[in-house]
Amino acid sequence: MAIKYIVTGGAGFIGSNIVKELNARGEDDILIVDSLGIGEKWKNLVGLKYEDYLDKGDLFTVLADGLLADVEAVYHLGACSATTEKDADYLAENNYGYTRALCEECLAHGVRFVYASSAATYGDGNLGYSDADEETPKYKPLNMYGYSKHMFDLWALKAGVASQIAGMKYFNVYGPGEAHKDDMRSVVHKSYYQILETGEVKLFKSHRPDYKDGEQVRDFVYVKDAVKQTLWFGENRDVGGVFNCGTGTPRTWVDLVSSVFKAMGREPNIQFIDMPEHLQGKYQYHTQADLSKLRAAGYDAGFTALEDGVADYVQNHLMSEE
Repeated sequence: MAIKYIVTGGAGFIGSNIVKELNARGEDDILIVDSLGIGEKWKNLVGLKYEDYLDKGDLFTVLADGLLADVEAVYHLGACSATTEKDADYLAENNYGYTRALCEECLAHGVRFVYASSAATYGDGNLGYSDADEETPKYKPLNMYGYSKHMFDLWALKAGVASQIAGMKYFNVYGPGEAHKDDMRSVVHKSYYQILETGEVKLFKSHRPDYKDGEQVRDFVYVKDAVKQTLWFGENRDVGGVFNCGTGTPRTWVDLVSSVFKAMGREPNIQFIDMPEHLQGKYQYHTQADLSKLRAAGYDAGFTALEDGVADYVQNHLMSEE
């Protein structure tokens, strides 16, 4: 089989949206690599056009048979994305070891390698959100998920290959295709169903005096924008490094939830609850993508405003799923 693109995590949230957009561009010579398990992730494959599907455990066997000969790009979105995952060995192997091995295969065969990093690598944000190479080693992730992503970013820099590949430091991505992610779903998705069931949304109280309840901020990026940026780096092989994928405009949780209520034609009804103690020391109160490196690289596309992205997601996707 002649494969043009490999998308790992292709049944997952961002990965399935990558495949969907490739399809929209007339591409279906795609190998999807994933691990479906017993959940509902398989539903993201419905309607997608692709050449073949492969379990992630079988990928390297197939690569050894010369699969990469005709491949133009590998979009490596496959990873454990649970920030609450406690098995550090699993995260290190799945998010670092597997990524490194796949990257080395791509480099050896001249295949463009674009991978998912994460804004979780920045830790609590006190050291800023610059994706400049010289800044990367100083960051201190708050959980093992963030560190497992950081491990690969650091390896790519130390090995001198970062300029030959492209990493996306995704901030808070939301949009269709995330229903299977359970607790890792966006607050847009969670809020929509809370409102349907109870008429209200519960948000964590602030446990810092410099932030009012619900005014903790995040850089929320619509998945369609994340996909557009990711594919741009797949096409522009001369641009390499780790790049932020966010809007550069932080918004509050109240902004986000109010947008969900508005999209549903309802008045906001927000209740604040105490944050669990185990999260209080690992909670980011502020995230904001620094886009200067991205813009300098030549990426000039805009980003969807929060209210517009939420409205599209709620009205054209979530409501139609009921």
